Amino acid sequence: MPRALITGVTGQDGSYLAELLLGRGYEVHGIVRRSSSFHTERIDHLYTDPHLLGDDGHGEPGGLRLHYGDMLDGTALRRILDAAQPDEVYNLAAQSHVRVSFDQSEHTADVAGLGALRLFEAVRDHARAAGRPVRVYQAGSSEMFGLAPAPQNEASPFLPRSPYAVAKVAAHHFGVTFREAYGLFIANGILFNHESPRRGETFVTLKITRAAARIRLGLQDRLYLGELDARRDWGFAGDYVVAMWLMLQQPVPGDFVVATGESHSVREFLEAAFGRLELDWQAHVVLDPRYRRPVEIPHLCGDSTRARATLGWTPRVRFAELVAMMVDHDLDLAQRERAGGAPPNVGPGSRAPGPGRA
Repeated sequence: MPRALITGVTGQDGSYLAELLLGRGYEVHGIVRRSSSFHTERIDHLYTDPHLLGDDGHGEPGGLRLHYGDMLDGTALRRILDAAQPDEVYNLAAQSHVRVSFDQSEHTADVAGLGALRLFEAVRDHARAAGRPVRVYQAGSSEMFGLAPAPQNEASPFLPRSPYAVAKVAAHHFGVTFREAYGLFIANGILFNHESPRRGETFVTLKITRAAARIRLGLQDRLYLGELDARRDWGFAGDYVVAMWLMLQQPVPGDFVVATGESHSVREFLEAAFGRLELDWQAHVVLDPRYRRPVEIPHLCGDSTRARATLGWTPRVRFAELVAMMVDHDLDLAQRERAGGAPPNVGPGSRAPGPGRA
């Protein structure tokens, strides 16, 4: 049974990736940060109580196992690697909100940039001590391209325009350096915007679909946004985690852009989301300069020719279908909210009680 370790397992991508790997027969280990409150809604349905696995969690293999850790703690990362003994490591952890990265630039750089370096160092030491190779996926971002002309591909220059993007560029180059210097299998995925009903509520796509649904049911009246003309290449997160997995199944590591190849503006996303509910977005959207980035990127659109040719990957969910999926999900949440059910940010399933021992 292959084993995988996922940093950022409680996030949108981490939950979809854990589902994919479990479905392919992996034993999956995830790293979660210690908090006084649970933040495992996206993976509750995947979690296996260690008491059900046998004594101290060393019984039957399989399921999702959680470990407390942090990208700021290299010693803990090495300890988790030794406990999980993974064949594959997927580094999805980051402070990934671009606007917030301007307010928390040092933290963003430490987690997304130096955090990747700590992980690569820990993997290098662990693989050497274990005497076997470990394959690593490093999550990059289209934000790394910044002002590079669209469409962007693997040969496009990195012209980052935010602390988040700068940190991701650093992590990318750390990966290339460790690959070339130490022969580690590190694949860099440069993923363009990918969304889903599991997206964080502070990201513009879910902010729009959640507001549209609540406005439709009279639960709110206004939606405050920043830039409406920025164009992005939006795909479905469930499709993109397949590309992550495929990168680690190749004979040699490489760098791949993952994108749909078409871009849409925030305004177009608004029109599609509100239009699905027969609403006029212009009657409800208020522009607020507080939500604008200090430096905006006008156009990101990916050319994923290499991924399609080498990995055999293609996106299944197109833009209109993605928006409809998110709106329909949020409408269901809003209906439950109005009926006095669970608040919008709480998903189904019980809370995972915390990390079990590997």
